[in-house]
Amino acid sequence: MEGVYERGAGVLCHISSLPGKYGIGSLGDEAYDFARLLKTAHVKYWQILPLVQTGFGDSPYQSVCCNSGNPLFIDLKALREEGLLDEEELKSAEMPLGKVDYQTLNENRYNILRLAYARFNVKNKDFVAFVESGEYDDYAIFMSLKSRYGGTFDTFPDAYKYKEKLALLEFKRSVYKSDYLFWQFVQYKFDVQWKQLKNYVNSLGIKIIGDIPLYVAYDSADVWGNPKLFKLDRHLNPEAVAGVPPDYFSEDGQLWGNPLYDWEGMAVTNYEWWIKRIEKSAKLYDIIRIDHFRGFDRYYSIPSDSTTAKEGEWLQGPGLRLFSEVKRRLGDIEIIAEDLGALDSGVHRLRERTGFPGMKVLQFAFDGSADNPYLPANIDENSVVYTGTHDNDTTLGFINGMSDADFRQFKKMLRNALKSESITYPFVSREDAVTAMNVCALASPARIAVLPVQDIMYLDTYDRMNIPSTAEGNWQFRMADFPSRKHMAILRKMIDGLNR
Repeated sequence: MEGVYERGAGVLCHISSLPGKYGIGSLGDEAYDFARLLKTAHVKYWQILPLVQTGFGDSPYQSVCCNSGNPLFIDLKALREEGLLDEEELKSAEMPLGKVDYQTLNENRYNILRLAYARFNVKNKDFVAFVESGEYDDYAIFMSLKSRYGGTFDTFPDAYKYKEKLALLEFKRSVYKSDYLFWQFVQYKFDVQWKQLKNYVNSLGIKIIGDIPLYVAYDSADVWGNPKLFKLDRHLNPEAVAGVPPDYFSEDGQLWGNPLYDWEGMAVTNYEWWIKRIEKSAKLYDIIRIDHFRGFDRYYSIPSDSTTAKEGEWLQGPGLRLFSEVKRRLGDIEIIAEDLGALDSGVHRLRERTGFPGMKVLQFAFDGSADNPYLPANIDENSVVYTGTHDNDTTLGFINGMSDADFRQFKKMLRNALKSESITYPFVSREDAVTAMNVCALASPARIAVLPVQDIMYLDTYDRMNIPSTAEGNWQFRMADFPSRKHMAILRKMIDGLNR
């Protein structure tokens, strides 16, 4: 798959981070405005985080259904234009600018969406076909059960927990209009609005880079609906859970808690579940970034009763067999491998054999080692380079965290990195150094260079998206307004000047 990507610049900005009146970014005007803004700066790639309905900790990496769309992203103004909401109801959805307040959103937004659903014609032929496709059947039943019983699926009455056919059929009938079709409705509306937005973004010459988390959440329609695909005991509790050992981000490692796949069981079906998941993602996005790619080579298994990720063992993943099957069934899918963290020769070999570009993060480059793989001099063309990702501090926050002595040393290393790219860029202040980092990324040999929107706007730690290994206060970053004309002019000048 090497060589399929056009050299270009991208911007990382999740839908939730777009500005607007309704508490969270949506698939409405703000998304179209942002796409046009990217076009003016000659940006070729818009990268987002998983579009899914979030679960524990409001994380897009802990979803109630890995193929869902987030109902909070549905454009309410479009529902008003369709006559599904009135002016007063739309007004009631307004929220202050600032960080995303998920608690308030989750308490109020679904009530507004239910008002829209009450006016929706469920006999609409497109909607009927959508429901009858069965794609969201498990999801709609699962969410209906959660609406009634709350808690996690392992606390459902046994007949529902273990998916007894007759019991579920009866339950589905009893909540068909009140709940089941509502959850189908929100997925249908998301699907229609996303397709319209993606078509528009593509018409501007911009490709969307989307994201597949490697693992799914325990309390999800995925695990509830397919328990045999996961390493669960007879009570449907995880036998072991996912995470990573101590690393750059955390001295205790990261205990994610997701159930692990039964890769041997999946191999029996030729990885049918994964094929469908990637096929769906290939329709949603132009390029798929697979999070925690190293888990396909070997994955870290932590005993389910552990309190940290220090104790665990590496086990063998599906490796090339899975991606050979993807290629056989789906053809060439454009994929980026998130190959960060604790790596070994097996992961490098797998990425090379698939041909997928890996990721390089400049914030990791300046440890003083000439062999550092993230230094521009050591980056090859088949890569995607970032100043930082959603798991890093903003670049200004990263630089502001340095002592004066560390900053002086960092400036020397950054100047040398720029020199290796045949660039002389004078900078003195910490804010200037952010521009220098942006230039360093855009000038690199990597085919795609992605800048988080926070780095284009020179935002500090307050606007960081996520701190790994912390359960609260993440995923809330939202712009009060779009990047200014000055910010976009600087970006465009860099992109044009550096052949992006």
